[in-house]
Amino acid sequence: MEGEIVNKVANSALMVFDMEDFYPTNPRLELDIAQWLYEGFILREKDFRAALKDFDWTVYTNAYVALYCSTDAILPAWAFMLVTSYLQPLSKQVFLGDKKHLESSLYQGLLDGIDYSIYDGKATIIKGCSKHDIPEEAYIIATQKLMKHARSVMFGEACSAVPIFKKKV
Repeated sequence: MEGEIVNKVANSALMVFDMEDFYPTNPRLELDIAQWLYEGFILREKDFRAALKDFDWTVYTNAYVALYCSTDAILPAWAFMLVTSYLQPLSKQVFLGDKKHLESSLYQGLLDGIDYSIYDGKATIIKGCSKHDIPEEAYIIATQKLMKHARSVMFGEACSAVPIFKKKV
């Protein structure tokens, strides 16, 4: 067969929703509050405040920070609030929990801020392959958002998409 190769996917009306388009490149860092607790478990307010005051916070500049405690210490809410008060002026955003929770919460915010009206009545595919670890929760959120707008939602690649949703006519 001779002739020009035609990219039918590029010429179709199929809309691609790619999570990587929204992926922020800022570093993701974890900060364990246990390092400032006596024996990792006891919060002594005066010592805690002094340790925070003397800590070098610059490593968290423009980073997304997952703030957590690696021990089973029972901590008052203000302890995390106080650490956040040191992080906030430098960091991009602070999340309570581990890196997995950080990614899920980050994507929740990002996906909530998108105008989905461009997908109104369109066949839409949520791209499956990614260079980055995209949390599964992000795909669930995107599906819910797109179902309100798109005529159909699929997952994967155009050549091998899995149907997820189709509006009843």
